[in-house]
Amino acid sequence: MTALRKGSAAFGLLAALALAACGSSSNSALSVAVIGKPNDPFEAGPNRPLAGQLTRASTTEGLISFDEKGRVIPALADRWIVTDDGLSYIFRLRDGNWLTGDPLTAQSAKRALDSALDAVKDTPLGLDLAGIDETRAMAGRVIEIRLTRPMPYLLQLIAQPELGLVHKDRGAGPMKLEREQAIARLVPIDPSHLGLPAIENWLRRTRRVDVHALGGSAAVEAFNDGKVDIVMGGEIQDFPLTRSVGILRGTIQLDPVIGLFGLQVMNDRGFLADPANREAIAMAIDRDALIAPFGVGGWTPTTRIVSPGLDGDLGTIGERWGNQSIDERRAVAQGRVRKWQGNPTPVPAAAPSTPMRAARKIFQRAPKAAAPADLADRAPRLAIWLPAGQGSDTLFGTLASDMATIGIRLTRTQDEAAADLMMVDAVARYPRAAWFLNHLSCRARIGICSADADARVTEAAVAETPAQRAALLTEAEAELTSANVFIPFGTPIRWSLVRGSVDGFAPNTWGWHPLMPLAWVPK
Repeated sequence: MTALRKGSAAFGLLAALALAACGSSSNSALSVAVIGKPNDPFEAGPNRPLAGQLTRASTTEGLISFDEKGRVIPALADRWIVTDDGLSYIFRLRDGNWLTGDPLTAQSAKRALDSALDAVKDTPLGLDLAGIDETRAMAGRVIEIRLTRPMPYLLQLIAQPELGLVHKDRGAGPMKLEREQAIARLVPIDPSHLGLPAIENWLRRTRRVDVHALGGSAAVEAFNDGKVDIVMGGEIQDFPLTRSVGILRGTIQLDPVIGLFGLQVMNDRGFLADPANREAIAMAIDRDALIAPFGVGGWTPTTRIVSPGLDGDLGTIGERWGNQSIDERRAVAQGRVRKWQGNPTPVPAAAPSTPMRAARKIFQRAPKAAAPADLADRAPRLAIWLPAGQGSDTLFGTLASDMATIGIRLTRTQDEAAADLMMVDAVARYPRAAWFLNHLSCRARIGICSADADARVTEAAVAETPAQRAALLTEAEAELTSANVFIPFGTPIRWSLVRGSVDGFAPNTWGWHPLMPLAWVPK
């Protein structure tokens, strides 16, 4: 019965897609598939999936928002200034009303902003916003955000969908949501309904955007069949599906994002109790070979937690094991596995993680070696969680082979709670080290963490100068690196499928593609 219900739901959604596609030749609707689950566009709360974030941003804009190129643009605030010391952001609200008809005032906007900030305070985004001291309603339509320290990336954070402003349980557009079964129909709101000047020929100049949340295979199939114009939310687990897309149907767009892509260590039991053993896992991974089967041009592998080259990067933390080949690294890692197994054969000591020291080998001896069969029986067994998809199958095969070279048996689990290692794949919201460190902090509650690293980040938040702050954040990265709680692969992979006739879409650094720019009918 369960399989029948799931199949019926999928058939119903695909049938609705086919009906929607019948009218797609006019300006009545643009059809967008977002990879996910059917109810994703209607999910609420601070941890919405991508489809939910898109509908939230479309119906509940904040003081500012993003355009299709990832640039900050006016929304409820039509202009703003930043004081010379960087400690005050002053926003001038636009003329007009809330969707309820109530005036858009500084007091009502302050209440809505305070509520949005409170809703995210226990999330990584809340940590990113920790530099906000207070919000103030000033004369007329002016609202101020005061900071305890300069936050050069504040505008990018204020534009996030979680900080959309709600008044009397309603957002202020720029679109309204109409639900039809599992389809989110987003209709542009006539500016005159918000107390703004009317735009001539509004209905002819705009179109509805229909959002469908589909599994990766169904989304690509719908694109190939002409039922949707765009597929968004593509990640590595579904990337192999893009091989079925013909050049005449559309183009594969890759976003030049940064962020975290790697393995989070979920517990410190057994083999994982020793940070040196966790480092052994990281040493055994051939990062170039890991992504080679996907054929992604320009992908950048890294052994660093923080993406190299960001503003504020002092350059004192480099790539790990740079003076060792993959075979040399695996020899060291295998020695640590054998030591954990109790094998008394000569074991190389830990090779230094920085290129500033020469590698040395120290050997330990014991009276009698264990038999090979005994070693196999005592091989560390680790369970890894990866999202479902062909790409994850490929990743698992390569990772399992890498681990086998050092004597670790890697198995795959569908139960996140049972995982020893879990794939993390997240795009940075702003280009600073703090985002990476906050996302892996103990408060983020992803897996094991480093209290010492968190302490350095806390100290950095109150540092008197940018140089002191950068130094403390560098120390925090060094603490996380030595703790080996996260095993980086490289930059995340984000892809979309876009039909050639679509306007209002552009690859960007944040991998964020708002729906309102897609609602304008191409000229």
